[in-house]
Amino acid sequence: MAFFGFRVRRYARDAETDRRRTERLLRLANEIAEEITNERHGLERRYRAASTDAGFAIEAMGNEAVGTSDRVEELSATILSCEKRLSQLALQLRELDDIKTSIEGFGQSSVNIKRATG
Repeated sequence: MAFFGFRVRRYARDAETDRRRTERLLRLANEIAEEITNERHGLERRYRAASTDAGFAIEAMGNEAVGTSDRVEELSATILSCEKRLSQLALQLRELDDIKTSIEGFGQSSVNIKRATG
């Protein structure tokens, strides 16, 4: 439709553009979620290993092993650091889920405008 030399694009073309943008955004959000999940899995493995080592170190302290208390302190700091990071990652994943939900509605605006203008 042309008014005074200005042409408006077809709805189908705009809808396709919106669909492609939405897919790109979702693909990126999913890639980021996968990165976070991979980091979390690696960190959980190290957390379990540090917890196990700490248990053995505490037992060795009871047997009066030399230098064990330093190792327990080191492992405790590692465990606390892991817990903090795991909490951060969980929060990031929850926020990313909210973002993905928002993205899914991103392309709906052109559909709603088309419905409203008929």
